[in-house]
Amino acid sequence: MKTPIRKVVFSLSLMAGIMTLPAQPAEQSKATDPSLQWDPVYQLKVDVNAIGSPIQSTMYGVFFEDINFGADGGLYAELVKNRSFEFDNPLAGWLPFGNVSIQTKSPCFDRNPHYARLSYDKQITGTGLINEGFRGIGVKEGEKYDFSVYARTVTNASLKIRVQLVGKDNSPFETKEIEISGKNWDKYTVTLTAPKTEMQGRLRVQLITPGTVDLEHISLFPQKTFNNRPNGLRADLAQALKDLKPGVFRFPGGCIVEGTTLETRYQWKNTIGPVENRPTNVNRWNYTFDHKVFPDYFQSYGLGFYEYFVLIEDLGAEPLPVLHCGLSCQFENHDMCQHVSLKDLKPFVDDALDLIEFANGPVTSKWGKIRAEMGHPEPFHLKLLAIGNEQWGSIYPERLEMFVKAIREKYPEILIIGSSGPGSEGEAFDYLWPEMKRLEVDLVDEHFYRSPEWFLHGVDRYDSYDRNGPKVFAGEYACHTGNQDNNFLAALCEAAFMTGFERNADVVHLTTYAPLFAHVDAWQWKPDLIWFDNLSVMKTPNYYVQQMYGQNAGTHVLPMVQDGKPLTGQHDLYATAALDKNTNEIILKIANTGMRQQRIQLNLSGLSSGKHVGTLTLLQSYDLNANNTINQPECITPVKSSVEVDGSELNVQLLPFSFYVYRIAL
Repeated sequence: MKTPIRKVVFSLSLMAGIMTLPAQPAEQSKATDPSLQWDPVYQLKVDVNAIGSPIQSTMYGVFFEDINFGADGGLYAELVKNRSFEFDNPLAGWLPFGNVSIQTKSPCFDRNPHYARLSYDKQITGTGLINEGFRGIGVKEGEKYDFSVYARTVTNASLKIRVQLVGKDNSPFETKEIEISGKNWDKYTVTLTAPKTEMQGRLRVQLITPGTVDLEHISLFPQKTFNNRPNGLRADLAQALKDLKPGVFRFPGGCIVEGTTLETRYQWKNTIGPVENRPTNVNRWNYTFDHKVFPDYFQSYGLGFYEYFVLIEDLGAEPLPVLHCGLSCQFENHDMCQHVSLKDLKPFVDDALDLIEFANGPVTSKWGKIRAEMGHPEPFHLKLLAIGNEQWGSIYPERLEMFVKAIREKYPEILIIGSSGPGSEGEAFDYLWPEMKRLEVDLVDEHFYRSPEWFLHGVDRYDSYDRNGPKVFAGEYACHTGNQDNNFLAALCEAAFMTGFERNADVVHLTTYAPLFAHVDAWQWKPDLIWFDNLSVMKTPNYYVQQMYGQNAGTHVLPMVQDGKPLTGQHDLYATAALDKNTNEIILKIANTGMRQQRIQLNLSGLSSGKHVGTLTLLQSYDLNANNTINQPECITPVKSSVEVDGSELNVQLLPFSFYVYRIAL
């Protein structure tokens, strides 16, 4: 029977006592320090030659959903909010002055019909618009920003507009002018250079000659985007994703895929083609939580399916899109009025087939041609597709079955992912898993946002799963402490739990923490992996746990046992081992969730005699409530050092509340 696990929430007095412990070396080899001739308390054996199940290259990934202003105002680098005047309130995000009106007659773009009309005669104050950005517009000293606008004059007379970066006090610090001429819509551009760093600036556009001008799709983009791509992504946030070394990228949701209504569901076809003509959609996180209502939270779809695929290719990950299955959010809809009947489901199934063609089809195909015209004639090599998010009940598998049949018939190589519902156990979960087996989906998506105790007790969750059934995709998970803050306790429990992912790599093929991003001034949900403001990024302890796994996944499981059993909480220790055939190294991951130092002896059976060099990455804190902040982003970060093993034995002293990753050359 598994050893009971103590509750890991300790009083401050106990924590203070721990901090008085004398510092000890993180590891030592007996051969390099003969004075260390103590008998290890616990002996662990790793058989280097007993190569086990393959670890999928997709094992550790990321899940992106546009929550917490994660896309517009976050990863998507556009700095102007409501650039096409298509929010429910067309002037949301804009402060008009003078004679400004919203028009729809003879628009520039049919799917974004609203535009702003500025008229100026002899007013003292002038006429114009000020955009507040996403909790301000952040610019950095010396960097360039591309301003663009579609514009026309009401008469053929030439008019001038002034474009300015201004501070919170509306004082300008960069100014350019653009001459607008002609009654036809044309695109005008100018480059602004920031002479100083400003966290919460604004953009001011003013008509400065008498007349009337129409403005549409007003945009301000940093020239420096991730990989310098046009219509690109915020470089520091995308780089944080790349540094995770993700194997898979799940997108675009989540609950926004379902939508609260069929009208507000995520429709991938609305997110491709010219960015100026992608229709705006309300974000369901605009209104979901009464205490976190954000009426200015919409989806511009500037970050659309094409941009997702390009980003994922840049990251070296596998794309995993999630599509609507005909069921809107079941939490919000308790009858069938916002669900699609089976007889009307074919267009939704066709959307799935068309997406596969968009991603993989030849340039001679309808949707492959559109992909090529957008700039990517080569296929994106889509292999994975999820149908539905957190659906439950019989209405889900009966719809999923129609998708499975159609996809298997036309694209048998695509791996299909079904859902086990919104919970990690219970009636819906117990019903759906057998249904997923009946439908022979390839993977089943499990979600769990649970307590530290649940994570520690559940480390052996997958030990007893059916080895012959569908594989597991842990598509959304995070450890939630009492106040749901990111902290070291949550990160450590996740590190311990994830040893169960890796040890059961024959069952668990994909895992993604959730949610991914959160703006410090506009969030709906926590904890989150990465926090940011308009200029900087903060990586949480949870981020570093994910990074330590993603950068040290290995290719095959190796057995790591104490007294013939996996280490799944005995003595507050959790561990797993892997072989990396690509680098010819063994990788050891060990979490100590206890408040005491632990002495262990690692017997690396099969390791040849002589010296073996390697590295140790250590994440540790004596304060379980500790976290990084925007102002102090490096309070808790991994520390790397070199190690040396003489022969096949390594003696280790594990610090309290610690997570270790060893890489040792064979």
